[in-house]
Amino acid sequence: MNGTIELLRGLGLDGSWHNFVFLGEAGSGKSEIAISFAKALARTETRPVHFFDLDMTKPLFRSRDAGAELEQAGITVHYQEQFMDAPTLVGGVAPMLRDEDSLVVLDVGGDHIGARSIGGFAPQLNRPSTAVFYVINAYRPWSDTIEHIDETLGKIQGVSHVKLSQLFLVANPNNGVTTTLDEVVEGCRKTDALVREYLPLSFACVREELWAEAARALPIPVFPLRLALTYPWLNH
Repeated sequence: MNGTIELLRGLGLDGSWHNFVFLGEAGSGKSEIAISFAKALARTETRPVHFFDLDMTKPLFRSRDAGAELEQAGITVHYQEQFMDAPTLVGGVAPMLRDEDSLVVLDVGGDHIGARSIGGFAPQLNRPSTAVFYVINAYRPWSDTIEHIDETLGKIQGVSHVKLSQLFLVANPNNGVTTTLDEVVEGCRKTDALVREYLPLSFACVREELWAEAARALPIPVFPLRLALTYPWLNH
């Protein structure tokens, strides 16, 4: 799969789309997806890519921790330095969202508390140039029933003011680096059964080692992830 090109075409997105927002429950894996998505954009697009880490408080597994890797890929990374977990908010988001000559990826903090950070940008986010991806991990406790998904998504929409018409649902069934193909397939099946009555799944995500098998096994597009945010002891 050639980065995001086939994926975006499969979703019916053309060159007029230049803002991509990743939302989801804490622990859904949205930061990993946002990082891989931004790197794929940088490989396949000529426009500059800007990445905003909008996680205001959580001290662990933030996309800014992969900042050096993103910069090496030619991506400009924006985030606000903070002391411990004191809430902070990076600036410069609104001008970049309006810049049609750039591609913008927003990694928004998990749950409705983190999603407040984009509430003021709703006029830009609800334009046809923006795609909002809501990540569902069937193995997280607040994504195991449609009631839980609806409650979490409803709270996020309430503070972010993102319209349902902008939303794409993404399945990311994973239990970390040990996730098996069977778990991916079963997680996608479960997620699809929960949400299909309301919105279809747009695509699924898997570790790149599982991508070829998953692409054959799943009926929806599959996006490969090269994990960037793992426990330090797993990198040795």
